[in-house]
Amino acid sequence: MSRAERLKARRWGRWGEGLAAWWLRAKGFRRIARGMRTPVGEIDLIVRRGNLLVFVEVKSRRALPLAYDALRPAQRARIIRAGSWFLAGRPDLAGCDLRYDVVLVGGWSLPKHLIDAWRVEA
Repeated sequence: MSRAERLKARRWGRWGEGLAAWWLRAKGFRRIARGMRTPVGEIDLIVRRGNLLVFVEVKSRRALPLAYDALRPAQRARIIRAGSWFLAGRPDLAGCDLRYDVVLVGGWSLPKHLIDAWRVEA
């Protein structure tokens, strides 16, 4: 992938994150962080509603089916690790219920929010 293609993909991804943040805000969530980079990975969005803390992966593609197919198990593991790292530095959020969601952004469709997209096995 050329540098120009990477930059275009990055811009498209950031636009998708913004749209997903807006979509979740309309559902009553408050944004805690966006584009949270940690030493163990990145989390696109961290949002909260009441006692529920949600780590959100945003997948932006030209069409929704392509966005859905882009989420891989390795990315899920990265988000889980990054979420644990984030929580270690935020003891004020330790009592929250946790959830892992995905927001798909594609084409001219409204975003699709996949609630509780996966669970962490203890």
